[in-house]
Amino acid sequence: MNWLLLLLAAALPLSAQTDLLDRGYRQMYNLDFEGAHRTFREYQNRKPADPLGPVSDAAAYLFSEFDRLSILQSEFFVDNNSFFSMRRSKADPAAKAEFDRDLHRSEELTLAVLATAPDDANALLASVMRRGLRADYLSLIEKHDMAALTEVKQGRNIAERLLAKHPDCYDGYLAIGVENYLLSLKPAPLRWILRAGGAQTDKDAGIAKLRLTADKGRFLKPYALLLLAVAALRDHNRPEAVRLLNGLSSEFPQNRLYREELARLR
Repeated sequence: MNWLLLLLAAALPLSAQTDLLDRGYRQMYNLDFEGAHRTFREYQNRKPADPLGPVSDAAAYLFSEFDRLSILQSEFFVDNNSFFSMRRSKADPAAKAEFDRDLHRSEELTLAVLATAPDDANALLASVMRRGLRADYLSLIEKHDMAALTEVKQGRNIAERLLAKHPDCYDGYLAIGVENYLLSLKPAPLRWILRAGGAQTDKDAGIAKLRLTADKGRFLKPYALLLLAVAALRDHNRPEAVRLLNGLSSEFPQNRLYREELARLR
């Protein structure tokens, strides 16, 4: 980045810079992945030291793969074992390379920030998100569930550290909610083993944390709402699932997933 671009970025109000992240996530949830990449890269140009920039760009690569491989369709989640036993899909190696590059860059920036500001909210949230994105890729695309579990537990530990200092960072609750809810779906003997290994498997606690993100989250709110819709389907609460999907469909009209799931439920 040249000195003029740095000067222009510094002159912009902070809200104008951080609003780029909100725009990028809206584009991502609307399945405009190219637009999201452009926006996230513009944010990185303006805020090159913020690890939220590259980790957000990594999220756009992951959600693009989810869309291409139809991974988020809720029929994969309705059966008790479906989340952990989906068919193996072929990942795009070019997207995987960019995804890994973004995660590596975010990790580098996170370590640099935390070295001087160990309680920095953006750095801790970026670290939580990095672990979650890697866990999703390992489990849902590469089918490496045990490696994904390690990432999930580490992400939850960092989320607890983040929330101890910044309890109003509602995106951080997603990591705790996902671990508790998804692992609660495993058979009882396996849940006991998971708990013995330090995992959290409380379904009600998981749903409560997901609701915090769904109610007050910033970047991850739509994802939390989708997971709550999935949870409602698993609990045979179709009206609640329809309500949640209706809201998502209205907010993100370009996302065909919500429309398709609503049509299937009706």
